Amino acid sequence: MRRRRKGYLTIGKRGLLRGVCLLAALPLSVRLITASLPYLGDILSRAAVMSAGFALPDGTGALLRQTLQKTASEPEAEQQPSPDTEAEAPKTDEFSGTPEDYIRPADAGNIVRQQFTAGQTGIYLPLKAGYIKNVTDHSAAEITEALKAGMAFRLDCGGEPEVLIYHTHATESYEPVIRDFYLPSYSSRSTDPAKNMIRVGDAITAELQAAGIGVIHDTTQHDNPSYTGGYDRSAVTIRSYLSQYPSIKVVLDIHRDGIQQADGTRIAPVAEINGSSAAQVMIISGCDDGTMGYPNYFQNLNFAAALQVQLESDYPGLTRPILFDYRKYNQHLSSGGLLLEVGAHGNSLGEAVYTGELIGKSLARLLKGE
Repeated sequence: MRRRRKGYLTIGKRGLLRGVCLLAALPLSVRLITASLPYLGDILSRAAVMSAGFALPDGTGALLRQTLQKTASEPEAEQQPSPDTEAEAPKTDEFSGTPEDYIRPADAGNIVRQQFTAGQTGIYLPLKAGYIKNVTDHSAAEITEALKAGMAFRLDCGGEPEVLIYHTHATESYEPVIRDFYLPSYSSRSTDPAKNMIRVGDAITAELQAAGIGVIHDTTQHDNPSYTGGYDRSAVTIRSYLSQYPSIKVVLDIHRDGIQQADGTRIAPVAEINGSSAAQVMIISGCDDGTMGYPNYFQNLNFAAALQVQLESDYPGLTRPILFDYRKYNQHLSSGGLLLEVGAHGNSLGEAVYTGELIGKSLARLLKGE
């Protein structure tokens, strides 16, 4: 019995010694893990916490998670923007998604981010700021002479609607977050107004309203349920508003582009504006080849050029060259009718919405003569 008793006591001491060592090392372990968290990505940090929580005694995992939460929610004072600069702080992708949005599946396609500018060929005509990509038979001299006329309209600012924003292809949409891949199963279309072109139109509209400009944002999904015939249906919408509000002078059809290479790689046109990623915008101004019933296309091109100069002067790099081509896109219904491609299906929704805000600000400055 004495030997058993002695053996029991000996084992108990060893166990007690291990326990004391573990408790003594515990604070150091927690400090080492939490100190490493700022250098890990979000997903790796969570994995480290989960792993530590399973390995440590009861209650320690909770302590570590509490420490992590405190670390994440209490940044160092010098990292917090002052009240004077907070409004100018760089934007993040406002639709940050979930961790799953950043996990690349095996069948994903590639997205390449690229800033577009004018090429070296003679089809690019320089403006005061920005370019026109001329793919018509008009010479550079003809276009330069036509642009001397300036915009064919001025705003009255009398309270009546003077700008109409609409969407022939409202269901065009974007990636949920900024990333270097896309899912082939996603059609890049959505009927949810919070995720498609209507959301970008909302951003433009808000800036015009803030500037005191009368604007109507039509949210009809002219491509839903049928994509075919969208321009015919949007023409009916435009004519209805022009008949009801003769004061309307600017008619903008807001789209997004789809830029994809032969191997399936998608291109996201981007620019860094004020420290934030923005989707580049391309203005399309149509031209009549003599068969379209669109004889006053140079009036629309003058408006396109003025808007291009304003955008590029305000936010250098935001624009792709204006596309001047044999197209119509209902622009014959107004001397201020244009089609704007805001980014492409490789951009994120947050980038496109940010660009919508910038377009609205520049358009307001242009229309108010600022």
